[in-house]
Amino acid sequence: MNLIAEIRMPNVIHYGRGSLSKLGKEANELGSKALLISDKPLSELGYVDKLIDSLEVDNVEAIPYLGVDSETKDTHVEEALTLFHENGCAFIIALGGGSCIDAAKAVALLARNEGELIEYVGNRKIIKNDPVPVIAIPTTAGTGSEVTDALVVTHTINDIKMMIKQPKIMPRVAIVDPILTLSAPKMITVATGVDALSHAIEAFISRKSNPLSNTLALSSIKLIADNIQRVYEDGNDLEARTQMALASMQAGIAFSNASVCLVHGMSRPIGALFKVPHGISNAMLLSAVLEFSESSCIEKLAQIGRTILRDIEQYSDEVIARETVLFIKKLCMDLTIPNLETWGIKEQDFEKVLDKMATDALASGSPSNNPRIPSKEEIINLYRVSFTYDYSNMKLLNNNV
Repeated sequence: MNLIAEIRMPNVIHYGRGSLSKLGKEANELGSKALLISDKPLSELGYVDKLIDSLEVDNVEAIPYLGVDSETKDTHVEEALTLFHENGCAFIIALGGGSCIDAAKAVALLARNEGELIEYVGNRKIIKNDPVPVIAIPTTAGTGSEVTDALVVTHTINDIKMMIKQPKIMPRVAIVDPILTLSAPKMITVATGVDALSHAIEAFISRKSNPLSNTLALSSIKLIADNIQRVYEDGNDLEARTQMALASMQAGIAFSNASVCLVHGMSRPIGALFKVPHGISNAMLLSAVLEFSESSCIEKLAQIGRTILRDIEQYSDEVIARETVLFIKKLCMDLTIPNLETWGIKEQDFEKVLDKMATDALASGSPSNNPRIPSKEEIINLYRVSFTYDYSNMKLLNNNV
């Protein structure tokens, strides 16, 4: 079969320690006034003022909007869009995690296009005009939003996460400076790290994967397997932080061009209804979904296993695939990933919305990219399995992990 793959990424990517120094040059090419979208924790750490002062030196005025929290909401977008227009801004700088970057993408879209965000979900409406340019600066290693043509925003009235994926959403510039991730607390480090792992694995096993996305995804999986526990144990390990930032960016490019699958389809409704951070909800689902999908992607899982496991050359693809799933399961256990019950969600509340969550998951389109495409009933069952998931139920070969 002849595969014609299409690869998209930002016009410019600056990666490496100290790459934030490139911001002034990139900003000057876009205008003299920017809307800076960030959050209060980064402001309290001094990052926002530092950025504003730095831009002043380069004759760029930055108008801060700090209303974003852990999950991007349509109300954040509306507030930031009003500020953008009131101040006559020419472009947007996003400083923060995926929620800040997604908010910036949404504001950029609506600043030059008519309608509401929900109209663009599922490509029901195509973005006509080029959005306002966005410079994306991640401070976490996880979402990869700085290099993707997608955004996720919660519709606060309908309690759904709107996922919009169109080529014009891609940021103009990405600046990935690992030094900025040193401030991420342990919980956020773990959540975003497993989020990146989910991106990479799903990009690799996706029905829409291609040779380049596979190369990036495998590299990302290897980097995360080698470094996520290091940053979990020592948040000041700059070398491990550097590798995780690279892995997150690679995973972002991979899934942006290959699409995510069932984990993300099921994760968004959990975040919308129970306010579980996106990275954590992905992590809660990853092991159960991989066990569900395993029989339909044995060769791909075995390729992952041969990349991250030791002393497994003598085993069959089936055995290595099983070991790969067990590796992910043990990793989540070692990183103290909770199940939905231990997170604090009440079972009766969970049961009431299972039908809605499964419906919303299928409507997102992501489950159709999964190697094993689930029915609505199977998704409901997977939600129930994930609610009380037991990471300790495993047996490994040769202590590969």
